[in-house]
Amino acid sequence: MSFRPGSRIFSAFRTNFRQYYARRNASTAPGAEPAGFAKFWNSPVGPKTVHFWAPVMKWAMVAAGASDFSRPAESLSLTQNLALMSTGAIWTRWCFVIRPKNVALAAVNALLFCVGATQVGRIYSYNQSLKAGDLVKAEGKELEADLKATAAKAE
Repeated sequence: MSFRPGSRIFSAFRTNFRQYYARRNASTAPGAEPAGFAKFWNSPVGPKTVHFWAPVMKWAMVAAGASDFSRPAESLSLTQNLALMSTGAIWTRWCFVIRPKNVALAAVNALLFCVGATQVGRIYSYNQSLKAGDLVKAEGKELEADLKATAAKAE
């Protein structure tokens, strides 16, 4: 017996606590798998963890990027959409490396990559059409100058 104050009181309750925890842990023995919503609620990627809420919140970025599909390509930012595209690619890969594997986060990041890549493609296509238009204008000015020179010789 110990000479610490209160040790007799706690030692009397210790056996009761041990019995309580033994009964409590016996009901959650290995192999007793919870079913339905309880399984989802207590899973490593369930709503009680950041692994669930990160993809839910990241859907706002996908929605914001997708809402830019209706905007004209000249008003889109190339650097912003490159950032969305690379973020989606990097984090999609990372979602399969971390433990627990988070498929929901991988899916939202893959779609973020797709949205960014689509917008980057639109911007690239728009810039290429501007370059082609500049070439056409330059050729038109050359033809106009040649035509004026020919008309001046004919007079």
